[in-house]
Amino acid sequence: MKVIIIDDEPLARMIVEECLQTYKGVDIVATCGDGFEGLKAIQQYQPDLIFLDVQMPKITGFEMLELVDQPVSIIFTTAYDEYAIKAFEANAVDYLLKPFSNERFDKAIQKFLDQQSVGNKTPEQLLQIASNLPTQNNRVVVKNGNKIKIIPATDIVYLEAADDYVKIYTKEGGFLKNKTMNYFEETLDPALFVRTHRSYIINVQEVTRIDQNEKDSHIALLRSGVKIPVSRNGYTKLKIVLGL
Repeated sequence: MKVIIIDDEPLARMIVEECLQTYKGVDIVATCGDGFEGLKAIQQYQPDLIFLDVQMPKITGFEMLELVDQPVSIIFTTAYDEYAIKAFEANAVDYLLKPFSNERFDKAIQKFLDQQSVGNKTPEQLLQIASNLPTQNNRVVVKNGNKIKIIPATDIVYLEAADDYVKIYTKEGGFLKNKTMNYFEETLDPALFVRTHRSYIINVQEVTRIDQNEKDSHIALLRSGVKIPVSRNGYTKLKIVLGL
């Protein structure tokens, strides 16, 4: 069984390693101090099980999972309290609340072994509820070629639906994200982002003018000069957020 440990705390990684020593047939193929290292290790080794911290520098554990393509089995190791962790408990193999006992660790491993007949969880399943955590609505992590780019939410000018993707427009250019418009509508700050049309979400701070287009539709003019369609429902939401 190939295992990867991803945690920014050396002591936490060491504790998981020591706990795994009692299990035969376990091969710890990589220990990583952040999500960037973890993503590379996952792509290289295709592990059977990952021990993953939630809150890490650079990118969080959840943001790293957004970039993982293959199905993965995750045991979260985290300092989040039980109230917060219950939200995604059902979508991961298990979670270990730091500090954890050997008995609690053994229970998590047994849960993983029991679930092997069911199959691994996909990153999308793990992220459905995790997206509601505070760290998920103030930035977006995207792949840009072989690089990973972190886009602060305030840098987003607007988002546009593009088949199975969403194109995120910033002053630096556009970036594709394998998500839905509904995901971003639910995740991004509703005081800053409004879905004006089924295919568009705009940053209200970028709006300079709203013009009537036809009887039941409008056009929002952004600072960049881009014109975004605004449906009747979108116009109602936009007026509320802008205080009109």
